[in-house]
Order: sequence, then structure tokens, then C-alpha cells
Amino acid sequence: MEYRQLGASGFTVPVLSFGTGTFARGTPAGFGAVEGAEARRMVDLCLDAGVTLFDSADIYSRGSSEEVLGEAIKGRRDKVIISTKGTFRNGRDPNAVGSSRFHLLQTVDAALERLGTDYIDIYQLHGFDAKTPVEETLSTLDDLVRAGKIRYVGVSNFSGWHLMKSLAAARQHGYPRYVVNQTYYSLIGRDYEWELMPLGLDQGVGAAIWSPLGWGRLTGKIRRGQPLPEQSRLHTTAAFGPPVDDEYLYRVVDALDVVAEETGKSVPQVALNWLLQRPTVSTVIIGARNEEQLQQNLGAIGWTLTTEQVARLDAASDRTLAYPYWHQRQFVERNPAPV
Repeated sequence: MEYRQLGASGFTVPVLSFGTGTFARGTPAGFGAVEGAEARRMVDLCLDAGVTLFDSADIYSRGSSEEVLGEAIKGRRDKVIISTKGTFRNGRDPNAVGSSRFHLLQTVDAALERLGTDYIDIYQLHGFDAKTPVEETLSTLDDLVRAGKIRYVGVSNFSGWHLMKSLAAARQHGYPRYVVNQTYYSLIGRDYEWELMPLGLDQGVGAAIWSPLGWGRLTGKIRRGQPLPEQSRLHTTAAFGPPVDDEYLYRVVDALDVVAEETGKSVPQVALNWLLQRPTVSTVIIGARNEEQLQQNLGAIGWTLTTEQVARLDAASDRTLAYPYWHQRQFVERNPAPV
């Protein structure tokens, strides 16, 4: 397993991490219903492969994802890195949402109890709270770090100005800096490259990639003229996931097929390996509903795409940028693209 620095911090993380969105107790309220012995088996397989980072969130299956993870790592807390998130609404109380001092203190304590641990290695804000001053949020995170409840802080789903405003306030007041941005990025979703990647390079913020297979579109099972596979995530997530034009998707899958044949790897393994070649990427979060899917995703490391293969995939997935990014690409002499 390869390890990389988490942004500009001194902390290292494995290049693959495991997303526990499929962990749930009883009736699934998220992407799966893995629990008990099956969840422990998944953790075993991850640890055997060097995948020591496990990511969750307080809203995954109404908190039961964290509970199942806590049970699965019981007795081996020192062998794992726990990452979790909070900010979205997790109760009916008017204050059970956002990044206020009230909600963050409450949310972190509840997550610690569900996870069965005294500390969280990486705590991320799940979204930007425009109604709470960033200084209030950062000072609360500072208190939580000083109390030993969390060790590193990050964000998820922030715009560039959200993140930069927070980093500036952290520098001004001496609060903990965000060292990781948990962000959507895939071969069919390259918006991260427009502004957040240059920001990450400039400010030392590493990327933890969620949904690296484009919400299940890059599993190799979606082809022209074929219905969605019965177990596809798109059956439940298409309504709120990022839309993707069919022809664009097929063009990318065609290129993936060619590279997969050249390398002897699967389509998802090639798609994941492409991400591992991109600047700022500290870790790619893989998910799995079963052992077979997990083993498949683990095959994305231990080899590297050639420069020519990366260029072929880049070309197939290239799209016209939004303004002002397309205009900025005309000034590469002094404003080079990050990739």
C-alpha cells in the first residue's frame, strides 16, 4: 500500500480508503445494509491490504453507519484511521443542522459515542454553512482539537471561495487549517480541476475523492443500448447525483475499455488508477456492498497507467469549461492548468 501526505499536514494516509456508506443496521437507509460479521470481514480485508482509513458521516443511515464501523473496529482502534463528517441536518431540533458551535459540539460527541472511540482522526464539515460565521466554526474546531476529540480537520463539498475564506480566517486567528477536501472527482466529473485543485496545490489541501466511479457509471456494466444493471446505484441516486450526458459517458467508457484491454485490468480499476495520477489526490475512497466488489477495487493499486494511457483518458473525458476557466486556459504562459 502506498501512503501519501494528507495535504500540507505531517499525517500520512493510504492512497485507498474505505467508505462505509454501505454500513447500516437493519433496513438500509443509504447505499447498503452491511453489518455485523460481514462488516468485520470487510474491515479485515481492508487491513490485510493496508487500507487503514475508514470514512463515515453522521447522516449515513441515520448514524448507524458509524455504529457498525465502531463495532467492526472494536479492539483494534490503534490499527485504523477514522474519518467522519457532520453539518447536515441530523435531527428535528432547529439547531440540529449546520456548523454552529452548538451543533458541532453536539455532533462530535454523538459521533464519538457511536464509533466507540475517544477521538476522531479526521473530522470534516460535510457542507458549507453560510449562516454561521467561519470564525465561530473554526474556533469550535480549535476547541475540539485542543480537547483531543479530533486531530485533523477538513471540509467536503465547499466552493473555492468557501474554502479560501476559511483558510484565511484560520491563518489570521491561529485556528487549525483545513488539510483535506473530501470532493467529488471522477473521469466523468472533472469539475474539481477547475478551481479546487489549483487551490489545493497553492494552499496545501489534499483531496479525498468520493464517488470515484461516477455514481456507479464507471463500473464497466453500463454500455450503449443496454439497460442499467439491477444492482446499479443509479436506481436510487440518479435523481440527486450529477447528471451525465449519455454520449459523453459512452465516449469515456470506450476509452476505458481500450486501456483496460492494454493493461489487463478492469474498467473500474483503470478509472481509479487514473485518479491516483492526479495532483493533490491524497486518497481515493472506495465503497463496496460485498467482498467481491472490495477485492475488485483493491486491484486499482500496485501498477501505474502510462503517460500515453492517461493522455487518452484525459482526451476522452475533456469538456468545455465554464467561464472564467475556459478563458483562463488561453493564458497558460502565466496561468498554467493544474493538469
